[in-house]
Amino acid sequence: MTALERAIADPPSVSGVLDRSPVSGLARRSIGFLDVLAQSVSAVAPSAAAITFPSIVAAVAGDGTFWAVAGAMLLSLLVATTVNQFTRRMSATGSLYTFVSKGLGTLAGFATGLAMFVGYAFVAMFSLTGCGLFLATLLGTFLPAVQDSAMLVSASIVALAAVCFLVLARGIRLSTRVTLIVESASVALILVLTIAMIARQGGGIHWPVLSIGGTSPRQFATGAVLALMAFVGFESASTLGAEARRPFASIPRAIVWTVVASGVLYLLSTYSQLVGFSALGRSITSSSSPVNALADAYGLTWIGLLLDASIAASFFACAIASTTALVRVIFSMSRDGLVPAALGRTHPRLKTPIAAVAVAVPVLAIVPVLAIGFGRGVWAAMEVLLVASAAGYITSYVLVCVAVVVFLRRIGELTFWVGVRAIVAAVLLGVGLVVYLLDRSTSDSAAGVWIFLVIISIGMIAYRALRARRPWLRHTIGVYDETTLQDLLGGSPGPSPDHGIPGS
Repeated sequence: MTALERAIADPPSVSGVLDRSPVSGLARRSIGFLDVLAQSVSAVAPSAAAITFPSIVAAVAGDGTFWAVAGAMLLSLLVATTVNQFTRRMSATGSLYTFVSKGLGTLAGFATGLAMFVGYAFVAMFSLTGCGLFLATLLGTFLPAVQDSAMLVSASIVALAAVCFLVLARGIRLSTRVTLIVESASVALILVLTIAMIARQGGGIHWPVLSIGGTSPRQFATGAVLALMAFVGFESASTLGAEARRPFASIPRAIVWTVVASGVLYLLSTYSQLVGFSALGRSITSSSSPVNALADAYGLTWIGLLLDASIAASFFACAIASTTALVRVIFSMSRDGLVPAALGRTHPRLKTPIAAVAVAVPVLAIVPVLAIGFGRGVWAAMEVLLVASAAGYITSYVLVCVAVVVFLRRIGELTFWVGVRAIVAAVLLGVGLVVYLLDRSTSDSAAGVWIFLVIISIGMIAYRALRARRPWLRHTIGVYDETTLQDLLGGSPGPSPDHGIPGS
């Protein structure tokens, strides 16, 4: 008998191991790398962003548009590699919320959780609204009377939210597979269109569109922050830490691959759009739908319907992925005692955070419908939702970049270049956040800035009141998946986490 066979037959005792994970109830170790990758890619919604963001960035960055997108990609990579210092060490359903709590303590951790709540929730609302809008546009091709119907968009949001609920309730494998199929088809179509437009321009590099002359530092900085919005959500794979089979390997890869792949697609799309409009003697900002305008101009009108369908599908995939991440953050905060314990319940058979899904999804449908009904239209509502979401994402990224330095120093594993990357990312993001909020506070979407600030302020006041009643919250938040008896040969029970949640 070999040593391995003897160890299996009579394993040495390992004491003090938990008999269940602090995040028990989820489908632990059930999904592979493709599912994890699909989560991050879909949360970013690269095909929709590749079509819509170049003109948004160009309106601010002007001649520096291409390099603003490149700068946003590099900054996203800095943040991604910084976040991965945690994902290689910890399987946390709460993602950045849990990571920051381990580095900067419970107050900063809660602030991060609140910022992530705003980021994920408002981008999910933005995506549902965007999907409804492009579906209405698509239908308007055949029925012009409904082209600009806010009522149709609102009805679509409700219907799409119902589909999201069904997908999320059925299990993580279904939701990641749906988003993977939808987003893959969308990206493929965008690549075909982009390559076709570049081919129509002939060979060689069109250097004028790569010039940065005439762009002020402020314009470039604002444009880069706007371009950064096309990357937010790349970290959402980390919310599947408990459910991934090999979390310490698959999640870091998924996060970096998402940034790189999305960045390459954005650069290609930005370049093709800039070159296309330059050849026409027009500005990319001269059309409300630049890619459709280019498709018409270059004899690719047939692709218009497919393009609208692709963008709608990408928005829908983003809504599912963002809601997937959102409900897991809520689930983690519930297990920590920061929100009602009932939100930490999971479905006994499907292993999904069903209570958080049941509460979150209706809110994600109701808010944008009200915003459209009482606001100035669909696009105006989408702009406000996007501003609030962006502020939430960037705030959480700043905090996690600071937290990693403190965390690694505390455990004796801080290296020079890791520290430099984290500090540079934190400084650039912090400056970018201030510039972005100041710029948006004087725009038509200023309501998004105030919504973000009000939610953060009320949340922090509520947290201080809660912590006064529950002093143990100063030290106990930030649950993550831990080794259990089923993971080891010879494990013997230790104290089991008791969350007081029946059926969890």
